[in-house]
Amino acid sequence: MMDAHILVIDDNKSVLSALEILLQFEYKSVQTLSNPNQISSYPNFSSLDIILLDMNFSAGVNTGNEGLYWLREIKKKAPHISVIMMTAYGAIDLAVEALKDGASDFILKPWNNERLLTTVKAAYELRKTQKEVVQLKEKETHLKQVINQNPNYIMGNSKAMNRVLHLVQKVAKTDVNVLVTGENGTGKELIARELHKLSPRQNEVFISVDMGSISENLFESELFGHVKGSFTDAKEDRAGKFEAAHGGTLFLDEIGNLSLQMQAKLLSAIQNRVVVRVGSNKPVPIDIRLICATNCNLDQMVTDGLFREDLLYRINTIRVEVPPLRDRENDILILADFYLNRFTHKYGKPGLRINQPAQDQLMAYAWPGNVRELLHTIERAVILSEGSVLKADDFLLDARTAITVDNGPSTLEEMELLMITNALNQNEGNHSAAAEQLGISRQTLYNKLKKSSK
Repeated sequence: MMDAHILVIDDNKSVLSALEILLQFEYKSVQTLSNPNQISSYPNFSSLDIILLDMNFSAGVNTGNEGLYWLREIKKKAPHISVIMMTAYGAIDLAVEALKDGASDFILKPWNNERLLTTVKAAYELRKTQKEVVQLKEKETHLKQVINQNPNYIMGNSKAMNRVLHLVQKVAKTDVNVLVTGENGTGKELIARELHKLSPRQNEVFISVDMGSISENLFESELFGHVKGSFTDAKEDRAGKFEAAHGGTLFLDEIGNLSLQMQAKLLSAIQNRVVVRVGSNKPVPIDIRLICATNCNLDQMVTDGLFREDLLYRINTIRVEVPPLRDRENDILILADFYLNRFTHKYGKPGLRINQPAQDQLMAYAWPGNVRELLHTIERAVILSEGSVLKADDFLLDARTAITVDNGPSTLEEMELLMITNALNQNEGNHSAAAEQLGISRQTLYNKLKKSSK
């Protein structure tokens, strides 16, 4: 027995009895009405799955207009219900009009029982499919909300940051490609998320891709997807990041770390707005808002032949430069207070505050790691705190500066970080050149930087 709720509406009681007997052994619930005027007061009307509706209710009338009227009323009240029209006066134009108004099918009286059961079953399968589509859409909406959740906020009211946010508000309304630049830890991804949140695509998905963590041999598979059997580990078809972001925003972080070969493949996808999965010849159209980010000097990389000029033009319609923390005036203390509240709550240390000398020290520090370094500094101070006040000594800023100035590195990790920092400074932030100088791959360099920032 199929789990469907059916209502039969006909002014002929013999018809109602015959259909109730025929359908009751096939479906969970079969109810009848002899007067369509009772539709408005019918209990749990919206829970119905199928309605079998007569087209003529007044004596001597066979135009079908009454049935079409009640069909429209049903569709207004509950558009999801599958409606099957019934009449003894069949005409092609009447059937076409009923279907145009939303009917699922049309049955002529007297009916063939087998054919009627087949028609009702088809309407039931259609209703089931519609339910599944609604559930999938609800699930998709929920997943997008979960994916787009961002526990971090853009804090601060400095002139430098307000200029950035003003530009973001103007640019967000458009669909132009945006390049977000700035030092490590300045919050480039937060800016990208803000662009998405303020855009017409805000209810769609925001997909973030760390380009520096993708190896060259998996680049196409990760971004463009693959089909089953296209390579050893391709056990099933898989959509890439471009397809996953369709209708929403695709954020490509650390785009300056791509090799020239990967840049060429990316340029093709951006230019044509089409991707082809690995192992397939079928082009897949994509509709995305593209935002890229880097801490590299892409203009210098173009001059050095390390970054394609045509790709830079494509991703750089609007450039948003995120200021370093040292240029954000009193934002340092605003952020420090924000993170202090977060971590005192997280680690169960209410009432903890930062005294004035410690605040002065935070303001005087250069913050080479920017907001990310400030976050970790506050968290570490809260964890190690023993009293109710955080003093200057609790932040260990001088000790960390001394690693590179006075005492030198004391561990292998500190030595590696010092060498990497020096190489990046000597090469003006160019990761590829720094990696070549250190004798390691760009991927290894990126992994070590990522590890040291945690």
